[in-house]
Amino acid sequence: MSRRAYYFNSITNFILEDDESVLGQLLINDEFETTDLQKMAWRSEIQILKEQLVKFSQGDIIFEYTIPRMGHRVDVICIIEGIIFLLEFKVGDKEYKKITTDQVMDYALDLKYFHDKSRARYLVPINVSTKAAEKQNEYYCMADNIYNTLFCNEDNIGSTIRKTISIINDTSLSALEWINSRYAPTPTIIEAAQALYRKHGVEDISRNDAGAKNLTITTEAISNIIDQCKINNEKAICFVTGVPGAGKTLAGLNIANERHHFNEDEHAVFLSGNGPLVDVLQNALAIDRADREGITKKSALRETKTFIQIIHKFRDEALTTNMAPVEKVAIFDEAQRAWNKESLIDFMKRKKGIPDFNQSEPEFLISIMDRHRDWAVIVCLVGGGQEIYNGEAGIQDWFETLTDNYPDWKIYLSDKITDTEYVGKSDISTLLHGREYYCISDLHLGVSLRSFRSEKLALFVKLLLDERAEEAQNVYCELKQSYPIFLTRNFEIAKKWVKDQARGTERYGLLASSEGKRLRAEGIWVPSDINHIGWFLNGKDNVDSSYYLEVAASEFKVQGLEIDYAILAWDADFRYTTEGFDYFKFRGTKWNHVNQEQRQRYLKNAYRVLLTRARQGLIIYVPEGSEEDPSRNRDYYDRIFQYLKSAGMEEI
Repeated sequence: MSRRAYYFNSITNFILEDDESVLGQLLINDEFETTDLQKMAWRSEIQILKEQLVKFSQGDIIFEYTIPRMGHRVDVICIIEGIIFLLEFKVGDKEYKKITTDQVMDYALDLKYFHDKSRARYLVPINVSTKAAEKQNEYYCMADNIYNTLFCNEDNIGSTIRKTISIINDTSLSALEWINSRYAPTPTIIEAAQALYRKHGVEDISRNDAGAKNLTITTEAISNIIDQCKINNEKAICFVTGVPGAGKTLAGLNIANERHHFNEDEHAVFLSGNGPLVDVLQNALAIDRADREGITKKSALRETKTFIQIIHKFRDEALTTNMAPVEKVAIFDEAQRAWNKESLIDFMKRKKGIPDFNQSEPEFLISIMDRHRDWAVIVCLVGGGQEIYNGEAGIQDWFETLTDNYPDWKIYLSDKITDTEYVGKSDISTLLHGREYYCISDLHLGVSLRSFRSEKLALFVKLLLDERAEEAQNVYCELKQSYPIFLTRNFEIAKKWVKDQARGTERYGLLASSEGKRLRAEGIWVPSDINHIGWFLNGKDNVDSSYYLEVAASEFKVQGLEIDYAILAWDADFRYTTEGFDYFKFRGTKWNHVNQEQRQRYLKNAYRVLLTRARQGLIIYVPEGSEEDPSRNRDYYDRIFQYLKSAGMEEI
């Protein structure tokens, strides 16, 4: 049996096979302890399907097909005359619930986007609520050959499938080839973390074989260093580099997940300075585990917080004691953004009341791990080609600390860390003052995992923000085939557009710059603090969720995270003039010009973040402005709109 499904057979053989034999195969392949309720559901499904499919002489049936990215299994898949029917059963349900309709549509979308043998096929999702009244189905095929969800009870599955077959004419499809077909997703960081936490391998959540291999090799290289340190009672630090989108964060999460074993004295922790990212990941994993294992979210959250932490809490806890931390392996995400000595001294004095603190963040973090008397490992995930903001140390501070204070620590470097994007014009040997180091090519992630509908989005956004509209337009001509970007002056149209695009539980939301203060006049409030956990994780029935389009998330809340479709409300803080983009902050009752180059870069990068948060499509809302309100001068917004339009985006 394929590890992807619990049961697979031709429909003819399935009908002839004894019910208990079918059930037995389902039970054998269930990795969890099967509940009595699940056994009853499977028995009902087997009996119902044998009755409903008895007249089908061709076709195949699959029970419990696993979709790793989503952490779910499709109850039943029937492949008949080349058409893929996805059946989500709710045994005993007397009504067709929206959550089930969304769930089975999610399965169809996932297979369409990421499963090779499904990509060119018709997919028909069906909500089977066994005791519900018969419902008149509308047969509507969308542009990507996914049908709208159909509704069946236990008595009309066969007739609904026959009706669908009479509408669709497709070529035959080998079910064996289908079930073994390549599944190549590009999950969000939330989905990837959940999949790893469920013990799926990186190959289950990688877009391509090269990407999975690259991640696996890098993980093994880090694991070998950890094992060597553990055996020989050594301390080591390794620097992992990667091309944009290669999965450095994913590699770090993978190590943290694989090596957090308290009983084996090798607990690992993933540390990030991105507060919203940490909060959302901790809660997403806790909710997922609570649902799967029937424990409370509070209990599950206690565990997830042990291996994904905000770096400041890890640091603050170390200030209260001189004891070694429980963690033997510390993984620092975006290590080049650790604070330099001046910034951390200032912070400790002002915020913590520690006047005599005298270390940079790299120095303090290494000192914490050096408290271990036997062994310890630090993994630094290093992003290249990024602007270093004020107060951020870059990797030079890590090297200086190791050279000046920790001669016994072994240093392992990616062979790409010598590139200028990581160390500038400096020579690595000079930075390490002649210290011995080990160069390991496997510590570089050279294959991008990014793909999903937006391979050219980053380039388009760069050209747009660099005021190269004509070049941006050329890129957008290619991009728009798979990634739509529209403009509108009407907020209601923007809201309707994202709602119309999204299917199943695809997430949409409202984004705006933290400096977009005059959007308030359009009914868009950009609070400095939002319930970002609820915004990203709550469902369509919760007012705190992104789906309600009531709370705009700023660049500070969405960096490192994604949604499927977004509205970006563009204010006059980042406006276009005859001289190009100009930069403003709203203070008191008027806009004030931003003169400092560094602050201008912050603002530009804020829009870069906001423009790249949607995985599948974006609509930019530019207000009309007002003739009566000088802070919303029409000219501000008209110039923004015309510039964006010149880059090829269409108005709706």
